[in-house]
Amino acid sequence: MSFGTQSPDWAALAEQADARKRRRKWLWTGGGVVATAAVVATVIVTAGGTEGRGAAASDLPSPKELPGRSAQPAPSFSSVAPPPPPDPKEFISSAGKDTAPLSADTLFPGHSLTMGDRVYTKGPTAGTTDCAAATEGALGPVLTRNGCDRMFRATYTKDGVAVTVGVAVFESAAQAARAKEEAVGGIAPLSGAGVPSFCHSTVCRRTANSVGRYTYFTYAGFTSGKRVTEADRGVFGAGDDLAEFAFRQIYARGQQQASAAADAGR
Repeated sequence: MSFGTQSPDWAALAEQADARKRRRKWLWTGGGVVATAAVVATVIVTAGGTEGRGAAASDLPSPKELPGRSAQPAPSFSSVAPPPPPDPKEFISSAGKDTAPLSADTLFPGHSLTMGDRVYTKGPTAGTTDCAAATEGALGPVLTRNGCDRMFRATYTKDGVAVTVGVAVFESAAQAARAKEEAVGGIAPLSGAGVPSFCHSTVCRRTANSVGRYTYFTYAGFTSGKRVTEADRGVFGAGDDLAEFAFRQIYARGQQQASAAADAGR
C-alpha cells in the first residue's frame, strides 16, 4: 500500500515569513527608539547636573554675601603701654608721700615674731619725738643733726637673748642715709614688761642700716648680763632677724601705699 504525499502551501509559507520579518524589524526599530530615549534622557540629566549637584565654586557667593551673617569687629589693642606700677620705695623715701598711719603698733604688731623656725616673744614698745632720748653715746646728736622726727622701739626675747630694735624717722631718704653713715653709739635697750635690764655695763652687739626715710638699729645681748663675743652666734642671729624684720615692715608700708595709689589711678 502506498501512501500519497500532500504538496506544501508555498504561498501561505511565504506570507508567514514576510510577517516574521516585519515583526523583527519593528522590534528592532522600537528598541532603537527606546535606546534613543535613554540616551536623550542621559544627556538631559548630564546637562542639568549643575542644578542637581550644586553650582561650581566660581559661581558660589562670597562669605560676605551669604545671608544671615553679620560682620564681627576685630579686637583692637592700644598701642600705648600702660604706665609702670609705682615704686614702693618712692612712698617710703619722702614724708610727702609716706602718709600711712605710723606707730609702734603698726611697725611691731602682734605678741610674737616668727622668722623661719625661730619664734621671738615681743616685750615692751615705745615711741617718742625726742629721738636723742632713746639713744646711748653719740647717736643722739647724730639723729638730732640729721633732723630725726620720731623714734619707735620694741624689744624681743628668745632663749635668754634680748634684742631692742629701733626705727628712726626722717623727712627724706638723704637724711636717713646720712644718719646711718654717721652712726656711733646706739639706741638705748628697752626693758620692762617681763624683760629684765640688759646690755648695761657689758658688751652687746649693735647694728645700723637705712631704707627710704628710715634708719633702723638693733641692740642685742644676754638678759643675764653676759658679755657677747663673736662666738655667740645666737645673739648675732637674733640681731639679724630683728634687723630683717624692721626692713620688711618699713618696705611693706611702701608696697601698701603704692598698691593703693595704683588702684586709685585705674
